[in-house]
Amino acid sequence: MHNKTLITLLIGAVTTGLSGIALAQTPAPAPAAPPLFATTKVEGTDNVYIFRYQNHQAMFIVTPAGVIATDPISYGRPQAAKTYLEEIGKITKAPVKYLIYSHHHYDHIAGGKPFKDAGAKVVAHKRAKERLATLKGLDVVIPDEAVNGKRTITLGGTTLELVDTGRNHSDSSLVMFLPKEKIIFAVDFNSLGAVPSRLAVNDSYPTEWEASLKRTLALKWDRQIPGHPGPGGRLGTREDMEKQLAFMTDLSAEVKKAADAGKCFDPAGKDVRLPQYGTLTGYEANIEWNIHRWCGYWGRGI
Repeated sequence: MHNKTLITLLIGAVTTGLSGIALAQTPAPAPAAPPLFATTKVEGTDNVYIFRYQNHQAMFIVTPAGVIATDPISYGRPQAAKTYLEEIGKITKAPVKYLIYSHHHYDHIAGGKPFKDAGAKVVAHKRAKERLATLKGLDVVIPDEAVNGKRTITLGGTTLELVDTGRNHSDSSLVMFLPKEKIIFAVDFNSLGAVPSRLAVNDSYPTEWEASLKRTLALKWDRQIPGHPGPGGRLGTREDMEKQLAFMTDLSAEVKKAADAGKCFDPAGKDVRLPQYGTLTGYEANIEWNIHRWCGYWGRGI
């Protein structure tokens, strides 16, 4: 082989190798951001839909006699309610008959005026109506009707049960249960494969939360539409709720031991751990927030 040919081959090999290294070091492109909003039909149903706007979502049900909508999710983004109604209008020309609040927190229920103006009757938990009437929040429509315990809405052949399963993340939560479809819409008190965040536990009712999960599990449902998209946009399962209940039960027992030993809030916040739940999403980021809340309950009676 001639020297010139050999040099050419060597240069080509080096160039190819460097190109391979450069390609290996080039970071993979970031996944595309999801669209601002989306409306999807729940698989296996005839008339149940999810409207998502950014990281909040709501359920709505289309019937020949009208639409049952939930949570306007327009806090800080008034355009969301208008978009929500427009999305419903793409599916049906039937009027929105009901707007139902999952609980009284503004990030889910602010922005109901366009629904009210369109003729919808606003329904919420009795405690939600009381709280909202006192708070007088901007862009929050006071409910027309209050649910005390349970109420069944029947519209256009669809039955929706509104069930108070007790205090949990809030003192005003309603579980919305579709018995035929075996679906619930339950917001903020059931994390899907995750440890509840600080926003979920800050104003919660610890042991009552456990009881609420048990009452919710007693309903005959298979799938849960959450108020925030689940991992990969999936729906919740009974296993998700059972795992959260187990986590809370074990956390409560461990924190009570620490409280009885005079270790709340410190050093319990650093010492109490539940490694068996370490694979839950947000475990490291949120475990201390959960310990702090349960310490408040067992160690301070608050």
